[in-house]
Amino acid sequence: MSDQPIWQMTAVDLAAAVRNRDLSAIEVTETVLSRIDAIDPLLNAFCISMAGSARATAAAIDERVARGEDVGPLCGVPISIKDNLYIAGERTTFGSKLFEDNVTPEDTPLIARLKAAGAVLIGRTNSPEFGWKGATDNLVFGTTRNPWDTQRTPGGSSGGASAAVSAGLGPVGIGTDGGGSIRIPAAFCGLFGIKASFGRVPNYPATTVDSLRHKGPLTRTVADAALVLDVIAGPDDRDPASLPADSQSYIAQIAEGIEGCRVAYSPDLGFARVDPEIAGICATAAAGFSEAGASVETVALDWPDPFDCWNIYFYGGIAGSLGDRLEAEGHLLDPGLREQVELGLQLSGADFSRAALTRAAYWQQVLSLYDDFDLLVTPATAVPAFPVGLDNAEPFPGQAPQPLAWTPFTYPFNLTGQPASVVPCGFTASGLPVSLQLVGRRFDDLGVLQASRALEQLAPWADRWPELATIENG
Repeated sequence: MSDQPIWQMTAVDLAAAVRNRDLSAIEVTETVLSRIDAIDPLLNAFCISMAGSARATAAAIDERVARGEDVGPLCGVPISIKDNLYIAGERTTFGSKLFEDNVTPEDTPLIARLKAAGAVLIGRTNSPEFGWKGATDNLVFGTTRNPWDTQRTPGGSSGGASAAVSAGLGPVGIGTDGGGSIRIPAAFCGLFGIKASFGRVPNYPATTVDSLRHKGPLTRTVADAALVLDVIAGPDDRDPASLPADSQSYIAQIAEGIEGCRVAYSPDLGFARVDPEIAGICATAAAGFSEAGASVETVALDWPDPFDCWNIYFYGGIAGSLGDRLEAEGHLLDPGLREQVELGLQLSGADFSRAALTRAAYWQQVLSLYDDFDLLVTPATAVPAFPVGLDNAEPFPGQAPQPLAWTPFTYPFNLTGQPASVVPCGFTASGLPVSLQLVGRRFDDLGVLQASRALEQLAPWADRWPELATIENG
């Protein structure tokens, strides 16, 4: 068993320790809940506690382990859930005054699979209203802060999840990603995050942004994410876009290496502006793939910025959900979200049709890169975590206004549906995390995990904790 404090142990190690009765699920759960009580007032990562049901689940797991039962691969692992995923009998508010007291009647498939695998769901993590932006605050639960600097955002929209895992408030946070909402907070908080191939984890119940939406884990290690993906991936007939089951175990094969992998490094995708410090750290880290046996080439791409296309799908989709409520209940919405809904309502069916053609053409352009390369690597974000209180980072001097210009590397790959991960690769001079994004071939989730694992071995990050996360519980 690991000699680390329980709150610093990985999901892989915790599951093994509970299964082998070196630790009890109750002991693990109480340690994490106690740490949440001590640390979360500084962060506001959690918005809804599930402490009571977590203790009951942990006690039941210990009883099953004592009887010699196989509880599952996540035996006793504490996991937090973003406040936009259905959990039967629990509040699911979407960070919105419109749903502040909403209780959902069923588990989304991902939740059911986590429960069946022995996970202990410890609470709901905060998110901006309906996940509309890349910072985390809302009118129901307030502002979530970054453990590396509490005056900065943990990103969004899975910002509560990233703040929690980064501070040792559970080894796994489950998030969703429609334009970077797993990858942005992973980058801002120094975590591993992955959106698997579109459809790998089923989307149900349906939403108006499902063609962009991915679900997945934020963790401190690649192995922990692989363990979780083995559990939550696979088809569900309620989601007709869900993929057939993969034929391989991710956790069993992530260490096989990337010898001979052809890596393309793009510092800008052809259109992005990047903070010079971020650019330098990422370029150095990308070159390191050669130490793992890969070939690395910096490529000059001429891809257009697909923001306008993505914007139609994402904010037009949100407008489709909320537009009918705007007149009577619009005053309850975050003002920034209300503005986006109003703009989305001006879109037409023709706009969506043209966006579909633009999306298809963009995919063909991206696809051609993989004629010569196996993996595309980029910076994860163009800037480090920005101050709380802002919906977006301040633009670079002279930069044309575009709300997501600070995260130009994430939303393109929601349009293409490729698997993409974020891997920590360094820190700024002021101590803020910096990350690379790894974008794989269509359906090559294992390849992305293996490349992420190779980079993790070259430059381990999991043992470095933000200063506030080293505060011991009394």
